[in-house]
Amino acid sequence: MSDESGQVWVTFNGEIYNYRDLREDLRGRGHRFLTASDTEVLLAAYRQWGVDCLGRLDGMFAFAIYDGTARHLFLARDRAGEKPLFVHHSAGRLTFASELKALMTDPAFPRRLSPPALDHYLAYGYVPGDLCILAGVRKLPPAHALIYDLGADDLRVRRYWSLPEGPPPDHANVRALTDELEALLLDSVRRQLVADVPVGVLLSGGIDSSLVTAAAARVSSSPPKTFTVTFPGHAAFDEGPFARQVARHFGTEHTELAAEPVAVSLLPDLVRQYDEPLADSSMLPTFLVARVIRAHATVALAGDGGDELFGGYPHYGWIQQQAPFRKLVPRPLRAAAGRAAALLPLGFRGRNHALGLAGDTRCGIAHINLYFDARTRRRLSPLLAGARESDSPEQYKEALCRTQDSALRQATSVDFATYLPDDLLVKVDRASMLTSLEVRAPWLDHHLVEFAFSRVPDSMRATARQRKVLPRLLAQRLLPAGLDLTRKQGFSLPLESWFRQGWGDFVADVLGQADGAVFNRRALAAILRAQRRGWANTQRLYAVTFFELWRREYRVTP
Repeated sequence: MSDESGQVWVTFNGEIYNYRDLREDLRGRGHRFLTASDTEVLLAAYRQWGVDCLGRLDGMFAFAIYDGTARHLFLARDRAGEKPLFVHHSAGRLTFASELKALMTDPAFPRRLSPPALDHYLAYGYVPGDLCILAGVRKLPPAHALIYDLGADDLRVRRYWSLPEGPPPDHANVRALTDELEALLLDSVRRQLVADVPVGVLLSGGIDSSLVTAAAARVSSSPPKTFTVTFPGHAAFDEGPFARQVARHFGTEHTELAAEPVAVSLLPDLVRQYDEPLADSSMLPTFLVARVIRAHATVALAGDGGDELFGGYPHYGWIQQQAPFRKLVPRPLRAAAGRAAALLPLGFRGRNHALGLAGDTRCGIAHINLYFDARTRRRLSPLLAGARESDSPEQYKEALCRTQDSALRQATSVDFATYLPDDLLVKVDRASMLTSLEVRAPWLDHHLVEFAFSRVPDSMRATARQRKVLPRLLAQRLLPAGLDLTRKQGFSLPLESWFRQGWGDFVADVLGQADGAVFNRRALAAILRAQRRGWANTQRLYAVTFFELWRREYRVTP
């Protein structure tokens, strides 16, 4: 879309949730509007405030604005990183897209692996920050803007928003904080329900999505539509009963999808869609539930972000429990224990936590949810044989930790900067876009994020024994009595049983033909053997299988 002058053009992916308020503000400043779209409001906001318009936008977005008068291009991405943006700058030419496969449509585009990005992928199952799996490409990080001067071929990137710094107060009025959380969530859900198409809620029955459902029921003029996916025969993975309880309480129009074991034939479609590889196998149920929701709604609200804001993952408690142990046990002794842990078989439960005890709190955080440790990665890929420890993924995460912050704040801040935008939000965005469903995340409204990190003390977020303390208090106020508020299931698959029912043969076939320049096939075979002996390696095998399928699909060379 262009402005009236034809000098300012925008291409835009996402939604500006406060566009109606912005439009009224801009009208008062003399701007005229020909449409009712948020895209035209974005153009007018740029004309009024320039690049500073970013501070006024509430939403999820990746956009590019070309200013013909200034002869520059202005790219930006939302604060949490809900929408993607890839950039390639070479020889006086800038190309950009919201999908990596769009850049690869250029026959001259080099499709070479980036070894540092591969190192990160094998470590954590995703490629973080501005790194990209293809050499020469960069991702614009969340909460960043890029200005490209066409005349000078000059490219500058700057951060326009950050998590609040400094610890929140040690003590706070619990009732007042609960009231404030409720008001912020209601306001976020109210704005994100605005749409010209049917809207639903992706309801798992956990605290985050259940509170979104409660807010939607409060602010909607009609019963909200809710959707969940169930796994019959796999009670440990089936959240259907909890979602049903919440749906009944609020009188929603509830739909359940019963998922049978996913055929491996689905993987190539997902590989094609996730054009930067992702090791998170929960992309499969995410895609399934997105597909069923799309038959009933075009937009869905989800609970993503609540765990990072309020300490919902089990490892936040573990990190805090480790603190006294680190003080009591001398570092040389812990380092020796870490070296001994490295000798344990891959897939030995607790191995990563033992490795993380070798250093300080930052080291412990860097070893959480590690797929392959540094020593194993070097054995696994010839491309990483000469990787330096100082450039390792573990060091990357450690550098993101502020030592003056509490252990909880360090862990949640790192997850907000890495795991959330580069795994969870990628998973949801790509799976939902494959079905033409738009998923919105009310918990990631920046007012809620700033509230969680600046106003809520650690004791009201998570402790060594409790998680999501403040949201649980709100849940006791809003959700049905008797709902289990202590469980943490996650959106996952019964991969271990599926592995024994056909997936295992498929994985063995793919990895047996892996490119020897990328993966050491002997090392892969050893992981397969360990899995068959009972070690917990299904997620690791999924990670390398997905990567190898991706490499073949896009014909990427070492």
